[in-house]
Amino acid sequence: MERQTPTLASLIAPAVVFPKNSQGCTALYVQAGSPRRHHVSRPHDTGRRLIVAGLSSLCLAMQLQQLNRECLLHLFSFLDKDSRRSLSRTCAQLHEVFLDPSLWTLLKFSSPSELKRDNFVLGPSLHHLSVCWHSSRVQVCNIEDWMKTSFQKVLCDKHQRLVSSLLAQVCVQCPNLLSLTLSGCGHVSDRDLIDVLGSCPKLRRVHLENCVCVTDRVLDGMVTAGRSLREVKVDFCRNITQDGLRMVREKRPGLQLSSERSAELIPDIKPEKKVHIRRTLQKVLLFT
Repeated sequence: MERQTPTLASLIAPAVVFPKNSQGCTALYVQAGSPRRHHVSRPHDTGRRLIVAGLSSLCLAMQLQQLNRECLLHLFSFLDKDSRRSLSRTCAQLHEVFLDPSLWTLLKFSSPSELKRDNFVLGPSLHHLSVCWHSSRVQVCNIEDWMKTSFQKVLCDKHQRLVSSLLAQVCVQCPNLLSLTLSGCGHVSDRDLIDVLGSCPKLRRVHLENCVCVTDRVLDGMVTAGRSLREVKVDFCRNITQDGLRMVREKRPGLQLSSERSAELIPDIKPEKKVHIRRTLQKVLLFT
């Protein structure tokens, strides 16, 4: 049975046509195919985006294929990653729009598990990348490897290489990256970040927060490879030292460097070294 081509009305506002204003505009919400009427008294509603477009009743009934590429890209720009992917599966033309690199200038992920979904595209138009994980599991990742239990190691194995694999793809496909934000990415290594610095010469801003595997080697890489860097933040990275921060300030005085408690935390201790009871208690208190 031949699939019918979706219309603009069926994909954006199924069975709903809202009243037009004095300019002939129709206000629609786009939220994964579930539109809602715009309430002016509640502009703070998150997860919903208001699209105000001059669409007549005739335009609402037209086929999406009748819109040019620029209009389709503009339509896709209002959707989140999952909605873009769902819309792209309706026909080949919309799938091509989904794959257009110019649509993907900004990518934000709230957990490593989102990196497994096939709902985004990496390309030369990507300028801003953010992976921020705020979860109780981050505390498990922050435990030193030699101190983890077997169960904790199993939990970490499920996502250990996800962010690193993403950064490896960024090195190859995203040479125009301008800003990188990583928070709660406990398995990202110095090598991963140094490779990004070398492959993205236009990178201007780096913000690292609670990345426990990051050491002074990254700071050294920022001095040597991060020639376009203008702003660097390293917050709550326990293996960053005062010596490393001082080295960056001396060699790159024009670089805006900030560090919130990174050099004040207790660094990792190798297992062969005897752990003092006081330092152990301090670390336990820090993560409780």
